[in-house]
Amino acid sequence: MKLSTKGRYGLRALIDLALYSEEEAVSIQSIANRQNISVSYLEQLVRKLKKEGLVTSVRGAQGGYKLAKPADKISVGDVLRAMEGSISAVSCGTGENVHCQGEDLCVTRYVWQRINASIQETVDSIMLDQLVEESRRVRDKGQIKVQKCDN
Repeated sequence: MKLSTKGRYGLRALIDLALYSEEEAVSIQSIANRQNISVSYLEQLVRKLKKEGLVTSVRGAQGGYKLAKPADKISVGDVLRAMEGSISAVSCGTGENVHCQGEDLCVTRYVWQRINASIQETVDSIMLDQLVEESRRVRDKGQIKVQKCDN
């Protein structure tokens, strides 16, 4: 399975939003600047995230976007499905592959079902708040100045 830029950028945008929208709504422009994503592309992604109920818009001078629910209630799977649709590695064994002849007799179907289940379980077990904490940890680590030792 390979995620498109929609999935990758959508997840980055939502992490950014979770990081910076605790106090006030965040503008698309500020997310685009921090994440190095074009404003027009980010607008498309945010529309999808809003349609899926993951973000809300705030109108007015201090307007922008906020998470629609707490970060600990949004999984990576929620975001990826909003951006990508299905996140199965293959459609075989998912019920999506209506053109497969002999699906009931296919031994490899077991493999594909296990792979798909593993993907779903993994992305649904990682919550946005965990990624926010990891982002803060990485950011703080990058701010630590390493001093040279003259010994």
